Amino acid sequence: MQIIIISGLSGSGKSIALKALEDSGYYCVDNLPASLLVILINHLQTQRHSHVAVAIDMRSGDSITVLPWQFKMIDKSIRTEFIFLDTRTDTLIQRFSETRRRHPLSDKNITLEEAIQHEREVLATVSNLGHHIDTSALRPNVLRAFIRDFISDSRDPSQLTLMFQSFGYKYGIPLDADLVFDIRCLPNPFYDPQLKELTGHDPEVIRFMEGQPNAIKMLGDISRFLDTWLPVYMQDNRAYLTVAIGCTGGQHRSVYFAEKLALHFRDAAHVLVRHRGLAEYNPYYTRR
Repeated sequence: MQIIIISGLSGSGKSIALKALEDSGYYCVDNLPASLLVILINHLQTQRHSHVAVAIDMRSGDSITVLPWQFKMIDKSIRTEFIFLDTRTDTLIQRFSETRRRHPLSDKNITLEEAIQHEREVLATVSNLGHHIDTSALRPNVLRAFIRDFISDSRDPSQLTLMFQSFGYKYGIPLDADLVFDIRCLPNPFYDPQLKELTGHDPEVIRFMEGQPNAIKMLGDISRFLDTWLPVYMQDNRAYLTVAIGCTGGQHRSVYFAEKLALHFRDAAHVLVRHRGLAEYNPYYTRR
């Protein structure tokens, strides 16, 4: 049996993620009180459900604070994955304003921003249970593609997944990053008219980056840092470690760095590469 638990902030895309799982053949349960998780799983085992997805969030109240305990009580023979969806506050305010939906914690005594902040504080106890995804800049089709990629992951559950994510600072730092490296100090191919419309995948940009001594030096420094500390993160029994590489627009330098780092570490861990800034070119480009 495989179970995927989805949690996160209201408006972060949990319904989209759950629907993507349902379309992929998962038996889905929405808005389950956290205290009933183990009871539900035991029941579904007797019904011989092999793939189950459960959404647990603040709609059922502060009982979500017992989720870490429930998570530990799940039978070890069951492959269990946890996905936490996060989104910047300004993006959530815009989404609620556009849809005219009420936030589940809002009332006449507090503002929408205060409701979001309270929810964020309560959910801090569960946000680190598994894989953290920042949906601030993701369109619905991009999030659906990510969920499909997540469930197709055939890695050993005990193996750490090392994710290299390129991004553009002008769109904000990813909330799901564990480590962030800023490479905006390096020469920018964007200002070369022949390279401006290309990306870090293109041979012309690769040649440009490999011709920059500081780029090669910084790439080596980051690789050595991760070579040193990756074993320590593995000893911490982490399931995921997200390394974010940021340049100005997330199109050239950070893409090149993420790909090079993924190549370097492909034998050290289960590696994924995602390019947030290239979503316009290829929605949430993913490479194993």
